[in-house]
Amino acid sequence: MTKSATGFMETFLHGPEKPDRRSRPAWGAVMSLGLGTFGLVAAELLPPSVLTPLAHDLHVTEGAAGQTMTATAIAAAISAPTIAFITKRLDRRVVLCAMMLLQILSNLLAGVAWSLPAFLAARVMLGIALGGFWSISASLAMRLVPNHLLPRALSIILTGVSVAMVCAPPIGAYVGDIWGWRATFMIAAAVNAVTLLVQLVTLPTLPPVEMAGFRGLLHVVKKPTIKVALLVVLLVASGHFASFTYVRAYLEMIPALRIETISLLLLVSGVCGFFGNLAGAFLAKHSLKAVAALPPLLMAIAAVSLLMPGASALTSAIAVAVWSFGFGAVPVGVQTWMVLRAVPEQAESAGVLMTSTFQIAIAAGAIFGGLLVNNAGVASVFAYSAVATFLAALTVLLFGPQPNL
Repeated sequence: MTKSATGFMETFLHGPEKPDRRSRPAWGAVMSLGLGTFGLVAAELLPPSVLTPLAHDLHVTEGAAGQTMTATAIAAAISAPTIAFITKRLDRRVVLCAMMLLQILSNLLAGVAWSLPAFLAARVMLGIALGGFWSISASLAMRLVPNHLLPRALSIILTGVSVAMVCAPPIGAYVGDIWGWRATFMIAAAVNAVTLLVQLVTLPTLPPVEMAGFRGLLHVVKKPTIKVALLVVLLVASGHFASFTYVRAYLEMIPALRIETISLLLLVSGVCGFFGNLAGAFLAKHSLKAVAALPPLLMAIAAVSLLMPGASALTSAIAVAVWSFGFGAVPVGVQTWMVLRAVPEQAESAGVLMTSTFQIAIAAGAIFGGLLVNNAGVASVFAYSAVATFLAALTVLLFGPQPNL
């Protein structure tokens, strides 16, 4: 542990006179981070909801337009460590606001994109903003609230993810049908602008804490606990994004639900993800191993239920709801595990590693899921998800955080 890292740990745990010590929670600043996650995830999820008119307007296939999601994930995976290193001497408030400004520009460019390369450029810009934001958000939560309130603060920040997953797809599709797909990105830019103003008002000055360089990052990733946590992230995220993209196609084929019923079910699943996030925050205060192991186990059970022969509409609906509830609890558990318990003295490094791993898993899951669907049918992705999430739960139970960690 470096002297600077030790100094940060002493500041965080013992030094009430230090600027990073928070005897009182800065809930307004935490809420602004939640608004930031909402804007990022909402913008990330917009293309699928307007994919058909977008592809038609840009004169490309839907498959080509769908790869914009992969481009965003890859850009985020690369930008997470890059932005963290480039900006390590800057006030973190300035960095967060810069990422929000970049997100605004990304949505504006997407809204006026005249070709697929221009739209891809906008999505790469979004990926850079996403990676930069996520890589430092969890470590900043440690500086905005006292130690014992961190799970609640992370839950508030990550609630933006759940709300975006509930709102962005249906609202994006609705607005796209009425005003055109470009309007959805313009509205997203307006929401981001409001978020930027809120952050400027509520975020305090957050002087940079010296971050480990590339060698230091390698040192962190070599820690056994971090290796286990990153493996769990890779398994859960790849399992989720390999298959959940195809839930609609599955529900149209197996229980043969009508599109109105599927839309309602997806809305309910988003609400379940929101409550899963809250449940994860509650459980993180009592058992870190439980909050890291139970969500992927629930996802594995749900995936197996979807694979059962002759799955009824009710069974499928319950399985999708349970799946979303489980996945909603995953980020809170993993971030609390990595940032607070595993390497609190290198919180930003842990955030960088988790963000990059999560985005790599999204890209890999999307590519692998597409290959499975094209070559083995839509049910095959749920088989992969069941195996991946079960292995994640088993990994936590065998090698995860100990009760006294």
